[in-house]
Amino acid sequence: MSTHAFTTHTVDTAPQAARPTMAGVHRKIGYLPGAVGLMAESPELLTGFLAANASFDRCGLDRIQREVVVLTVAGRNECHLCVAMHTATLVRHGAASELIDALRAGATLPDERLEALRCFTLAVLDNRGAVPDAELSAFLAAGYQPRHALDVVLGVGTYTISTFANRLTRAPIDPPLAAYARQPAA
Repeated sequence: MSTHAFTTHTVDTAPQAARPTMAGVHRKIGYLPGAVGLMAESPELLTGFLAANASFDRCGLDRIQREVVVLTVAGRNECHLCVAMHTATLVRHGAASELIDALRAGATLPDERLEALRCFTLAVLDNRGAVPDAELSAFLAAGYQPRHALDVVLGVGTYTISTFANRLTRAPIDPPLAAYARQPAA
């Protein structure tokens, strides 16, 4: 018996409650990601993640700032699928290659304000939300507002769901994202 207990569902094989959500994802992006097919085993997980993601997309952080949060979480949680997917998103939105490379490496970002966001995201993760006053003050001094600190918490929560589910189910990197996958060390 296989130790891999998860099925990559199609719209036809998924639990009934997940089918409309899966069809919507397919319509929106043009294919059904393997991760969605795997998450569909739990319709509540799938719809919960997508609802949280939609809320995160509407938060006070701009598109690039949200991707800084996501890639920081993905890197910390070692979700190779999320790293590939969100690298592709940054490329699609014209982010500088220096920013993308630094995010993928977990290195200091070339933009000071985005670096403050990356550091604050790490502080939220490292301290399980109990960010020390000095780190919160540094985040606010970089021009962010208290609302943005809570938006980071939303992003951390949303992408903890995704990264943990992807790792648990061993979600594959879909062919459209293969060019953005991390290369194994030589």
